[in-house]
Amino acid sequence: MRIAGGAGAAYRPGMISFHRCCAVAILSAAAACSSGEHAATATAGAAMAGAAMADAPATDQPTAGTRLVLLGTGTPNPDPDRSGPAVAVVVNGEPYLVDAGPGVVRRAAAAAGRGVEALEVDRLRTVFITHLHSDHTLGLPDLIFTPWVLERTAPLEVYGPPGVRAMVEHLSEAYSEDVRIRLEGLEPANRSGYRVIAHEVEPGVVFQDANVRVTAFAVSHGSWEHAYGYRFETADRTIVVSGDTAPTEAIVEACRGCDVLVHEVYSASAFEGREAIWQRYHASFHTSSAELAKLAERARPGVLVLYHQLLWGSSPEELLAEIRRGWDGDVRFGRDLQVY
Repeated sequence: MRIAGGAGAAYRPGMISFHRCCAVAILSAAAACSSGEHAATATAGAAMAGAAMADAPATDQPTAGTRLVLLGTGTPNPDPDRSGPAVAVVVNGEPYLVDAGPGVVRRAAAAAGRGVEALEVDRLRTVFITHLHSDHTLGLPDLIFTPWVLERTAPLEVYGPPGVRAMVEHLSEAYSEDVRIRLEGLEPANRSGYRVIAHEVEPGVVFQDANVRVTAFAVSHGSWEHAYGYRFETADRTIVVSGDTAPTEAIVEACRGCDVLVHEVYSASAFEGREAIWQRYHASFHTSSAELAKLAERARPGVLVLYHQLLWGSSPEELLAEIRRGWDGDVRFGRDLQVY
């Protein structure tokens, strides 16, 4: 059964056609840089790789049950070690993506090459969009068309806030000539895998199948009228992904002792050195480490995984210390291709 606040149809070319958790693996020594939105500073990859291994010891990857894969933990900064925001909840070998930041398809291919076979590119067919900021959606055309070129036959199902249907309509129109050439030229392309089924959803249960029940909840992301987080409930785990948000009670309510809470964050100490105009922006659109610690104290996740981290020159260790000053639970600095 699939439940949505509104569903679109398939489109022709030119139209929009979990038990208590701990980190169980890291799939690569992907580096995390000390970057911040609009103010990136690089950190040596080798040092970060070592820290990543300490955060999440490698183990064999299970094929059943629920896993969380961090496909991208980055920000708008073009950091080669951190792809744009995207995570995958893999349940019994079926992938469900949240957001489509730059690099999402290649990160999925990297994860598949390191043991998460569910993320093979032609199997990417369901994505939940938190909001329409570019850093969360620039990978959407890649997610629509690349798996099709690599022989995906199922249409891509896109769930998201109002406006997502228009976005995929325009993307489909933009690539209509590409679709025409592939269908009418010499390439042996199928006639279904490029299509998109768009679901504009409202807060509440937006998707349910044999593996997972997905609930969207409204978050507070500055000027955005519609921005969501998502709660994934499976037979063995509950995983909550915040999307981009300022501190909100909705996170506490959605988690309620969830196994994993994936939450964005910025360094409270480094924030003090930002210009006033950026302080106003970040305080309205994002969550500080001090604020997140207070939220975690009430939400009580089994593990808190940080992503979309804004460091502004501080280190991952410093950011973790800021969280731990207000919360004594398990907190991890998320890096691309880690698995929880």
